[in-house]
Amino acid sequence: MKLLIKNGHLIDPAASENTGMNVLIEDGKVAGWIKPSDVQPDDCEVFDAAGLLVAPGFIDMHVHLREPGQEHKETIASGCAAAVAGGWTSVCPMPNTHPVNDNAAITRYMIEQAERAGLANVFPIGAITKSSDGSELAEMGEMKAAGAVAVSDDGRPVPNAGIMRRAMQYAKDFDLPVIDHCEDKSLSSGGVMHEGKISLLLGLKGMPALAEDIDAIRDIILAKETGSHIHIAHVSTKGAIEAVRRAKAEGINVTCEVTPHHFTLTDRIVEGYDTNTKMAPPLRSEEHLEAIIEGIKDGTIDAIATDHAPHHADEKALEYDRAPFGITGLETAIGLACNELVHKGVIDLVRLVELCSTNPAKIFNLTGRGTLAPGSIADVTIIDPELDWTYTNAESRSKSRNSPFDGWKFRGAAVTTIVGGKIVYKR
Repeated sequence: MKLLIKNGHLIDPAASENTGMNVLIEDGKVAGWIKPSDVQPDDCEVFDAAGLLVAPGFIDMHVHLREPGQEHKETIASGCAAAVAGGWTSVCPMPNTHPVNDNAAITRYMIEQAERAGLANVFPIGAITKSSDGSELAEMGEMKAAGAVAVSDDGRPVPNAGIMRRAMQYAKDFDLPVIDHCEDKSLSSGGVMHEGKISLLLGLKGMPALAEDIDAIRDIILAKETGSHIHIAHVSTKGAIEAVRRAKAEGINVTCEVTPHHFTLTDRIVEGYDTNTKMAPPLRSEEHLEAIIEGIKDGTIDAIATDHAPHHADEKALEYDRAPFGITGLETAIGLACNELVHKGVIDLVRLVELCSTNPAKIFNLTGRGTLAPGSIADVTIIDPELDWTYTNAESRSKSRNSPFDGWKFRGAAVTTIVGGKIVYKR
């Protein structure tokens, strides 16, 4: 099968010159770029991308697909359906499933379920320790051989520095990035929102920014000592961002991601006690949001990831103290990035593609992705940066509806998602 994407504004930050080129896809690969003035092939399907941005497929480095074990919240198939509707051609699910993805069998199962769904690619993230309990290292080599692209204990960050050091040394042998949800639980235990003026006024126990700062600094020191690649998940504090900035200046192998909700919302939105504003790390105060924006602008932050965390409505209907952390995010991320970053002049569209495609592919060593260079895998995200639309939870393709952005109006959205040369979503 051949597909020609023509008349679009092609952006591929991994290539030197690309705007104005048409993209020819054949047998799941990019067959070549064709100038509009050249003879166009006539034996293929044509997609007219006039007025649209044509980008290498977006890769979400941090999602929770809940399968196996919590299929009432999300399945791999429903999560992938939400992903492609949001413009993500690939997603990387965290290992906090039941049982935990700490072995090759579960890693393979997740990939096979994604292949059956035939929507987004799934690149699992394996656990650092067995059952993510922080004590015994998991078999990282076997998980990588099965398809894992990184290791993390996600919301149960490794508390013991000695074990984390050994994990980094072990992961380095397999060229696997170590991802950490930076949170010193001795400081944040029992907290349900950012510790500050708002938490005091609301009478809710806070989670101090210091809990993230300390863990991020520890990980960076360990990465410097071991030479391992540490990736800081969903960075949310001024201190952690500054630590990453300094580490990069020293040449330490550190990268980090940010979520759309952390560059959009502050802890003030918690005043309504809506449990869809409860997440970990929590929504921070204005000074932290400003630091995130600066980190996106100056390149300290490498990627945008959603931390898509579906929960059943009954769970989120509990009191704020008792409800689980997390929100869905796959279908609103590009809209939020366009609203808060592109249209406000924080970044341009090239930087958006770097954050959502080029850099995630580099960080996870996804060969043939994050670019549309000839010979690469034909994963394509096509965006209308000017499209006005409204998101509603009721129309979400996720099995869960726990988003604080219900009813929000956006300018900019993915309109077509192509995976392996096949159109899997069209708005």
